[in-house]
Amino acid sequence: MAASPAIPGLFLCFAATVLLIFVCVSVPTWDAIYFLNVGQGASQVRYGVFGFTGSDISIGYDFLETGSTNLNTSVIHNLTKALILHPIACGLAGLAFLFGLCGARYHRVGTIFMTLLSSLAALACLVAFVLDMVLFGITRNRLRDAGVPASYGNANWLTLGALIALLLGFCASACGSFGRYRKRKDNY
Repeated sequence: MAASPAIPGLFLCFAATVLLIFVCVSVPTWDAIYFLNVGQGASQVRYGVFGFTGSDISIGYDFLETGSTNLNTSVIHNLTKALILHPIACGLAGLAFLFGLCGARYHRVGTIFMTLLSSLAALACLVAFVLDMVLFGITRNRLRDAGVPASYGNANWLTLGALIALLLGFCASACGSFGRYRKRKDNY
Protein backbone atom coordinates (compact mmCIF):
# COMPACT_ATOMS: atom_id res chain seq x y z
CA MET A 1 0.00 0.00 0.00
CA ALA A 2 1.33 3.41 -0.92
CA ALA A 3 0.52 5.24 2.30
CA SER A 4 0.13 2.98 5.27
CA PRO A 5 0.45 5.89 7.77
CA ALA A 6 -3.04 7.06 6.74
CA ILE A 7 -4.76 3.78 7.65
CA PRO A 8 -5.44 4.36 11.42
CA GLY A 9 -7.01 7.78 10.80
CA LEU A 10 -8.98 6.34 7.90
CA PHE A 11 -10.42 3.57 10.08
CA LEU A 12 -11.33 5.96 12.90
CA CYS A 13 -13.05 8.43 10.54
CA PHE A 14 -15.02 5.54 9.06
CA ALA A 15 -16.08 4.38 12.53
CA ALA A 16 -17.19 7.92 13.46
CA THR A 17 -19.16 8.21 10.22
CA VAL A 18 -21.02 4.96 10.90
CA LEU A 19 -21.83 5.99 14.49
CA LEU A 20 -23.11 9.38 13.35
CA ILE A 21 -25.24 7.76 10.62
CA PHE A 22 -26.91 5.69 13.34
CA VAL A 23 -27.56 8.87 15.35
CA CYS A 24 -28.96 10.70 12.32
CA VAL A 25 -31.53 7.98 11.61
CA SER A 26 -32.77 7.99 15.21
CA VAL A 27 -36.43 8.34 16.20
CA PRO A 28 -38.82 8.86 14.34
CA THR A 29 -37.01 6.95 11.56
CA TRP A 30 -35.50 4.15 13.68
CA ASP A 31 -37.04 3.51 17.08
CA ALA A 32 -34.00 1.69 18.50
CA ILE A 33 -31.84 4.85 18.59
CA TYR A 34 -33.00 7.81 20.70
CA PHE A 35 -31.72 10.61 22.94
CA LEU A 36 -34.40 10.64 25.62
CA ASN A 37 -36.97 8.09 26.74
CA VAL A 38 -40.00 9.52 28.53
CA GLY A 39 -42.70 7.48 30.25
CA GLN A 40 -43.21 3.77 30.75
CA GLY A 41 -44.86 0.93 28.87
CA ALA A 42 -47.27 1.81 26.09
CA SER A 43 -47.14 5.55 26.86
CA GLN A 44 -43.41 5.72 26.16
CA VAL A 45 -42.17 8.58 23.96
CA ARG A 46 -38.65 8.70 22.53
CA TYR A 47 -36.93 11.78 21.13
CA GLY A 48 -34.42 11.84 18.28
CA VAL A 49 -32.68 14.27 15.93
CA PHE A 50 -35.63 14.99 13.64
CA GLY A 51 -38.61 14.37 15.92
CA PHE A 52 -40.16 12.02 18.45
CA THR A 53 -42.16 8.81 18.43
CA GLY A 54 -45.08 9.16 16.05
CA SER A 55 -44.13 12.60 14.71
CA ASP A 56 -43.25 13.69 11.21
CA ILE A 57 -39.62 14.24 10.33
CA SER A 58 -38.71 17.92 10.75
CA ILE A 59 -35.88 20.18 11.78
CA GLY A 60 -36.85 21.45 15.21
CA TYR A 61 -39.80 20.23 17.21
CA ASP A 62 -41.74 20.85 20.40
CA PHE A 63 -41.72 18.39 23.29
CA LEU A 64 -44.99 16.74 24.22
CA GLU A 65 -46.48 18.33 27.32
CA THR A 66 -46.27 15.93 30.21
CA GLY A 67 -47.40 16.92 33.68
CA SER A 68 -46.78 20.51 34.76
CA THR A 69 -43.55 20.99 32.83
CA ASN A 70 -43.08 23.97 30.55
CA LEU A 71 -40.72 22.57 27.93
CA ASN A 72 -41.96 24.38 24.86
CA THR A 73 -40.11 27.67 25.12
CA SER A 74 -38.53 29.32 22.11
CA VAL A 75 -35.03 28.59 23.47
CA ILE A 76 -35.66 24.86 23.73
CA HIS A 77 -37.37 24.80 20.32
CA ASN A 78 -34.32 26.49 18.79
CA LEU A 79 -32.02 24.01 20.54
CA THR A 80 -33.93 21.18 18.84
CA LYS A 81 -33.25 22.93 15.53
CA ALA A 82 -29.55 22.92 16.37
CA LEU A 83 -29.62 19.11 16.43
CA ILE A 84 -28.93 19.44 12.70
CA LEU A 85 -25.27 19.51 13.78
CA HIS A 86 -25.35 15.70 13.91
CA PRO A 87 -25.85 15.29 10.13
CA ILE A 88 -23.33 18.08 9.50
CA ALA A 89 -20.72 16.29 11.63
CA CYS A 90 -21.60 13.04 9.84
CA GLY A 91 -21.07 14.63 6.43
CA LEU A 92 -17.73 16.10 7.46
CA ALA A 93 -16.59 12.76 8.89
CA GLY A 94 -17.66 11.04 5.68
CA LEU A 95 -15.68 13.53 3.59
CA ALA A 96 -12.69 12.99 5.87
CA PHE A 97 -13.01 9.25 5.22
CA LEU A 98 -13.15 9.78 1.45
CA PHE A 99 -10.08 12.01 1.49
CA GLY A 100 -8.41 9.43 3.71
CA LEU A 101 -9.02 6.82 1.02
CA CYS A 102 -7.23 9.07 -1.44
CA GLY A 103 -4.43 9.60 1.06
CA ALA A 104 -4.08 5.89 1.74
CA ARG A 105 -3.88 4.99 -1.91
CA TYR A 106 -2.40 7.91 -3.79
CA HIS A 107 -0.93 10.96 -2.14
CA ARG A 108 -0.16 12.70 1.12
CA VAL A 109 -2.52 15.59 0.24
CA GLY A 110 -5.50 13.29 0.84
CA THR A 111 -4.24 12.58 4.35
CA ILE A 112 -3.76 16.30 5.00
CA PHE A 113 -7.34 17.00 3.89
CA MET A 114 -8.50 14.10 6.07
CA THR A 115 -6.76 15.79 9.00
CA LEU A 116 -8.47 19.12 8.34
CA LEU A 117 -11.93 17.64 7.79
CA SER A 118 -11.68 15.33 10.80
CA SER A 119 -10.84 18.34 12.97
CA LEU A 120 -13.90 20.21 11.67
CA ALA A 121 -16.06 17.11 12.16
CA ALA A 122 -14.72 16.70 15.70
CA LEU A 123 -15.56 20.32 16.48
CA ALA A 124 -19.11 19.95 15.10
CA CYS A 125 -19.52 16.67 16.99
CA LEU A 126 -18.27 18.26 20.22
CA VAL A 127 -20.80 21.08 19.94
CA ALA A 128 -23.53 18.54 19.09
CA PHE A 129 -22.65 16.39 22.12
CA VAL A 130 -22.67 19.37 24.48
CA LEU A 131 -25.99 20.43 22.97
CA ASP A 132 -27.40 16.93 23.49
CA MET A 133 -26.39 16.84 27.13
CA VAL A 134 -27.74 20.35 27.82
CA LEU A 135 -31.02 20.02 25.92
CA PHE A 136 -31.95 16.53 27.01
CA GLY A 137 -30.49 17.02 30.49
CA ILE A 138 -32.74 20.02 31.12
CA THR A 139 -35.71 18.14 29.70
CA ARG A 140 -34.98 15.01 31.73
CA ASN A 141 -34.60 16.98 34.96
CA ARG A 142 -37.82 18.95 34.43
CA LEU A 143 -39.73 15.78 33.66
CA ARG A 144 -38.32 13.98 36.69
CA ASP A 145 -39.20 16.95 38.89
CA ALA A 146 -42.79 16.62 37.64
CA GLY A 147 -42.79 12.92 38.56
CA VAL A 148 -42.50 11.61 35.00
CA PRO A 149 -39.89 8.87 34.45
CA ALA A 150 -37.27 9.99 31.92
CA SER A 151 -33.86 8.57 31.01
CA TYR A 152 -31.08 9.19 28.53
CA GLY A 153 -30.97 7.07 25.42
CA ASN A 154 -28.21 5.42 23.46
CA ALA A 155 -27.84 8.19 20.87
CA ASN A 156 -26.06 10.36 23.45
CA TRP A 157 -23.37 7.72 23.90
CA LEU A 158 -23.10 7.00 20.18
CA THR A 159 -22.38 10.70 19.68
CA LEU A 160 -19.73 10.55 22.41
CA GLY A 161 -18.17 7.50 20.73
CA ALA A 162 -18.10 9.33 17.40
CA LEU A 163 -16.49 12.34 19.08
CA ILE A 164 -13.75 10.19 20.59
CA ALA A 165 -13.20 8.41 17.26
CA LEU A 166 -12.92 11.75 15.45
CA LEU A 167 -10.45 13.14 17.99
CA LEU A 168 -8.31 10.02 17.73
CA GLY A 169 -8.74 10.05 13.94
CA PHE A 170 -7.52 13.63 13.83
CA CYS A 171 -4.43 12.74 15.87
CA ALA A 172 -3.73 9.62 13.79
CA SER A 173 -4.17 11.42 10.47
CA ALA A 174 -2.03 14.35 11.63
CA CYS A 175 0.74 11.91 12.52
CA GLY A 176 0.11 9.99 9.30
CA SER A 177 0.63 13.15 7.28
CA PHE A 178 4.30 13.00 8.19
CA GLY A 179 4.75 9.30 7.42
CA ARG A 180 6.75 7.69 4.62
CA TYR A 181 4.86 7.81 1.32
CA ARG A 182 7.49 6.57 -1.09
CA LYS A 183 8.21 2.97 -1.72
CA ARG A 184 11.65 1.84 -0.63
CA LYS A 185 14.02 0.75 -3.32
CA ASP A 186 15.86 -2.29 -2.18
CA ASN A 187 19.42 -2.31 -3.38
CA TYR A 188 20.86 -5.75 -3.81
